[in-house]
Amino acid sequence: MNAKKRINTMEQLSAEIGVSRATLSKYFQDPSLVRKSTSEKIARLLTTVDYVPNFLARNMNRKRTGLFGVVLPHLNDLFYMTLLREIERRAEELDFSVLIQNSHGDPQREVQAVENLRSMNAEGAIVAPIGAVQNSPTFKRLSRDLPMVFVDARCPGLEKEFSFVGTDNAQSMKLMVDYLRRSGTPPKFLSMPSVNSNSDERERAYVSRMKEVGLEPQVISASSSSPIWDFESHGYEVTRDLIASGLDPDATILCANDRLAMGALRAANEAGLTGSPDADNPRLRIAGHDDHPLSQYMWPAMTTVSQDVSRIGRAAVDSISSEARADSDKGRKPVEKLFPAQLCIRNSA
Repeated sequence: MNAKKRINTMEQLSAEIGVSRATLSKYFQDPSLVRKSTSEKIARLLTTVDYVPNFLARNMNRKRTGLFGVVLPHLNDLFYMTLLREIERRAEELDFSVLIQNSHGDPQREVQAVENLRSMNAEGAIVAPIGAVQNSPTFKRLSRDLPMVFVDARCPGLEKEFSFVGTDNAQSMKLMVDYLRRSGTPPKFLSMPSVNSNSDERERAYVSRMKEVGLEPQVISASSSSPIWDFESHGYEVTRDLIASGLDPDATILCANDRLAMGALRAANEAGLTGSPDADNPRLRIAGHDDHPLSQYMWPAMTTVSQDVSRIGRAAVDSISSEARADSDKGRKPVEKLFPAQLCIRNSA
């Protein structure tokens, strides 16, 4: 079989097929924009050459590029990967393509990621912010050209100016506190490093609910030598130190997220405080938040709350699609969409 002729540029393709470059541009944008006979000719001759349209170049000067970006703090976190999967599924349904940027939990990289999306002529961006206060003015400036929706966590100072999609932390923490206090000793709260708005929101919700039911809140906010996003190590170090300091073996620890709880469970297992594999009620009860994909495979399997990641991801795409294609800035009205979590009762608490 003879190899197809390689075509590298639109100009070369125009000469090869015998139609103008403008006509080709219209065809690649939407075949119905050119005459039916011309469209059929282009489609037929494209099968005889080796040519791949430059997607970014083709969309550079178009108002509607069919592109939006997603900025995540870490791509090795399975929660964010699950969220990304749902975003991509909904984007495909709406005929959008997704550009993925990783901020690596770094404020400067987060800003650069959004700048990159603007330079690629994306129609909008879904951002899971790391909560860096210094980035808020830049986000506000960039949003004039690039509509943004925040997902999972809020951006400091911009709560009223940008749309937000996430979990109702007040509802989810109430769910956890009420279950844990009914089923055993009142929970202490192991907070996570202050990496985003979820840190403070969940702690405040815990304190508020404990006071509402007449119990004294007990927040564990010990320092850790672990990197700020290394939640598992943080949970392990803090819980190990608590046990060494004489933590009541019948205590209940509610962790701000599942990754903290994973570390706490390791420390409890090492100290022999989680009971045998046949025990229905481990002595030291540990619970989390998020329903991380691995939480049900820990020992003991982790009691937690499940975020509605599918609805969060889909709603984020719907929000950015609506804002990106609003007629003007005045047509962009910030909307907050909070989804309730569901209790997942397992062996750990």
